[in-house]
Amino acid sequence: MLYARLIPSIVRSMKLIPLYLLLCFVVACTPSTQQHTEWRSYLGGLDRNHYSTLSQITPENVSGLKIAWSYSAPDSGQMQMSPIVVDGVLYGVTAAVQAVAIDAATGKEIWRFGDPLKVWHSTSRGVTYWGDGADKRILYTIGPHLYALDAHTGKPIPSFGDSGKVDLHTGLPPHAQTKFIVSNTPGTLFEDLIIMPLRVSEGSDAAAGDIRAFNVRTGQLAWTFHTIPYPYELGYETWENKETYKNTSVGGANNWAGMAVDAERGLVFVPTGSAAPDFYGGDRKGKNLYSDCLLALNARTGERKWHYQFIHHDIWDRDPPAPPNLIQVQRAGRTVDAVAQVTKQGYVFVFDRDYGQPLFKINEVPAPTSELKGEATWPTQPVPELPRSFARQSYELTEKDISPYAENSAELLEIFKKTDKRLFAPPSLNGAFLLPGYDGGAEWGGAAADPQAGILYVNANEMPWILSMNRTTDTQPSRALTLGEATYIAHCATCHKNDRTGNTQSGYPSLVGLEQKRGKPSILQLLSTGKGMMPGFPQLAANEKNAVADWLLGMEKKEVGSTVASSYSLPYKHAGYNKFLDSKGLPGITPPWGTLTAIDLNTGDFRWQITLGETSELGNAPTGCENYGGPVVTANGLLFIAATKDGKFRAFDKNTGKLLWETTLPAAAFATPAMYEVNGKQYIAVACGGEKLGTKKGNTIVAFCLE
Repeated sequence: MLYARLIPSIVRSMKLIPLYLLLCFVVACTPSTQQHTEWRSYLGGLDRNHYSTLSQITPENVSGLKIAWSYSAPDSGQMQMSPIVVDGVLYGVTAAVQAVAIDAATGKEIWRFGDPLKVWHSTSRGVTYWGDGADKRILYTIGPHLYALDAHTGKPIPSFGDSGKVDLHTGLPPHAQTKFIVSNTPGTLFEDLIIMPLRVSEGSDAAAGDIRAFNVRTGQLAWTFHTIPYPYELGYETWENKETYKNTSVGGANNWAGMAVDAERGLVFVPTGSAAPDFYGGDRKGKNLYSDCLLALNARTGERKWHYQFIHHDIWDRDPPAPPNLIQVQRAGRTVDAVAQVTKQGYVFVFDRDYGQPLFKINEVPAPTSELKGEATWPTQPVPELPRSFARQSYELTEKDISPYAENSAELLEIFKKTDKRLFAPPSLNGAFLLPGYDGGAEWGGAAADPQAGILYVNANEMPWILSMNRTTDTQPSRALTLGEATYIAHCATCHKNDRTGNTQSGYPSLVGLEQKRGKPSILQLLSTGKGMMPGFPQLAANEKNAVADWLLGMEKKEVGSTVASSYSLPYKHAGYNKFLDSKGLPGITPPWGTLTAIDLNTGDFRWQITLGETSELGNAPTGCENYGGPVVTANGLLFIAATKDGKFRAFDKNTGKLLWETTLPAAAFATPAMYEVNGKQYIAVACGGEKLGTKKGNTIVAFCLE
């Protein structure tokens, strides 16, 4: 589009140049003719479309793919990282959050950055590249810090921030300065700015989720957008408590999933998370702007141009899980530059990029009222007429949808009957049937797109969960507690249970016998930094951390603590993350349990939908399975995706959904691949870390090419 707008002025200023030279210029600059040999940005580009024009690998020869090289990291575990490739070098992050540079043609390590004696246990989805002449930088995060590394050497750049790093607490309000923050997703570049995602706690100790841009050269804060508005800002009126912007027990509305940039318009499109605390919003009544929104901001200044809110007063953790896609669609014979946002609930919302006008009608449907004392649900919620949801909704299920594979179907049926399955059923003491589940629907892997054709490709989970609440008074032990046990119950028991047995089927390990696996220094580090998707608790005092570590190790003295856990200030507490599973640990509803869908955003219709993944417990039946990590799509008709619990890597015909090739990876790859070309050869690389969903750990990045 930019080139088309420039052509008239070029013609006027170049009257003496032969016409054929002008035509050569236009052809050379047309995006559809360019070969994107690199993968310079997270998910393939600032449009976040996971899209490649490389054509050496075709639907006809894709079955000939073989492993070209593999790189083994010095650590193992969950890798959600999607690599980038610049100047023949692949940049990524290991499971222990060490940045690595690898020869993209051979897999040979060039450099690695990170303290091997201080292992971080967060997850990282990759790095950001910036260059200006000889100055080439890799920007990525460790814990709460943003680092700038020399792309050639991996050494920190002294002129950036404080000796090469910036504390991402910079610019947050004073009450958030000591709270837990990390950034799991790479920052988004615009000119000399990097706009940073931020992950915060989801409880009453959450930091504010303000969107902030930093100067890539200096590390200085450039601008801030307040996602919980201040008194003089639009949106302030949507919070009943007018002190919320400085309230220490309300936070969130952060961007954690990443962003997309329209460089021509100078706009950054930012999906925001839910307000915290999750699941009970009695302390944050109102519509709660700018939580659960798509924000269109001026990328140079942070000024809001438009917004759309997907969930009003979110009490389900239904925030957008991935960056939006910047695409073109056809409307009434004209091409419209659009932005499409996938959601955990399985909806796709499509807007005109300039003004935020919905391209399909969105209805505000009535939503049920909460029965929890002090809660005030919003009376309506938005649902698009098209496209229809690419994942089943709980209200669509009947008793016939209990899994035919379940040996305890009668037990499952009783639970199913008791739970609330209405659309937008609010959290309750009796439980709401959450489908799609907490993770989606769509999840952080995001959607791929054919940007000129207007086709979106999205993988989804169909794992049901039970969302229940407990009265806080009912969960408080009647006996006096030590400081360590009281701190554990306040901050850890929701996931790991009061008795420390955890919920391994839902991904929360047992802490029984922890003393045989970890020492006190390791536990103290985990409490500060977190592990994987477990948040850290830097706001805890040193004596509280020591006490909970001693209690977990059976070493705490029996003096009774005097602190009151912060989460006890709420009248209701989340009962934990519980999947609706049968006795074998499989989803308690009929398949499919994982899907892949092609959606035509010109019409809102599905092109096709297939199951994604197999279930080994059922003899590798094609039921679909849980999946995390997104697809890559090519201009010449291919779609590649790993993502599945079964550990496979697959290629499909993007036009029909037909499986063309599959292979078993060294470990499950819960990550989005990268496609690139080096020395005339096309590669596709994916990180295989495993560990999630009970799969075996891995530590490799694997690249495939044709022989």
